Amino acid sequence: MAHPRRFRFGVQLHTATDGADLAARARRAEELGYSTAFFPDHFGDQLAPLPALMAIADATAQLRIGTLVLDNDYRHPVVLAKELATLDVLSGGRLELGLGAGWMRSDYEQSGIPMDRPKVRVDRFEEGIRVLKNAFADGPRDFAGEHYTVTGYDGQPKPVQKPWPPFLIGGGMQRVLSIAGREADIVGINPSIPSGQVDAEAARSGAADRTDQKVAWVREAAGDRFDDLELNLLVFACVVTDDRAGTIDAMAPLFGLDPADVQDHPHTMVGTVEQMCEDLQRRRERWGTSYITIQGDAMETAAPVVAALAGT
Repeated sequence: MAHPRRFRFGVQLHTATDGADLAARARRAEELGYSTAFFPDHFGDQLAPLPALMAIADATAQLRIGTLVLDNDYRHPVVLAKELATLDVLSGGRLELGLGAGWMRSDYEQSGIPMDRPKVRVDRFEEGIRVLKNAFADGPRDFAGEHYTVTGYDGQPKPVQKPWPPFLIGGGMQRVLSIAGREADIVGINPSIPSGQVDAEAARSGAADRTDQKVAWVREAAGDRFDDLELNLLVFACVVTDDRAGTIDAMAPLFGLDPADVQDHPHTMVGTVEQMCEDLQRRRERWGTSYITIQGDAMETAAPVVAALAGT
């Protein structure tokens, strides 16, 4: 069945002062109409994603929880499958499973985890997806790959969501987006970050014309299942202002872009609430992107847009 691609919104959190603070933020996100609370997976100043998501699920009634995204290199997929299935069971089936091949160079350098060349990381990530899906499926399964060998493993517990929690795979390069087209339920159309750190080139790589190409890669790889996919955009800048032109002129040098490119940039929301809503609707018409993730510090800023568009 084709995905209706009605708007829904996630919020990406990072940290909290204590459990009560995190619970309050989660309940506020649910109250404002956000669909999902996400956590990233880095070794810097953030809470560990899996226990933080369990705390969010405990504090809320319907807010979904998601990883945006787990680095496949940090955990063996059999161990991760048990952790994620447990989260899905204990949250009552609210997990969205975001997984990636890893990109942040400082995480690897500081931790001592080897940062293999991109092909190796992506090969291992693709195998990890298969190990996870085998663990979630009924009955024991074998897997024999270059990076993982799993023999007669019947993952327990099984997730509540069948056949597994929705897989969210995002990327900015052709190979990962092609894997997403074949394997994911939710596809993140992201900037590419080949340098291993967020920089001006990453901002340029998220521009509208490059997004056209990225969606085309997903469509080509997905084939007949493209219409079933939900497409996600991360918003890195959300500014409510009556002076849209002036604000964009000031922001453009930070992105290394012309002002016109900032206005059309799919990872920004700038202007009045009405202008933001119109922009998101145009982007949905152009790319099919209906799942919008806001950074945690902009949760309140974007709330009127959420109120206007969620579910439409």
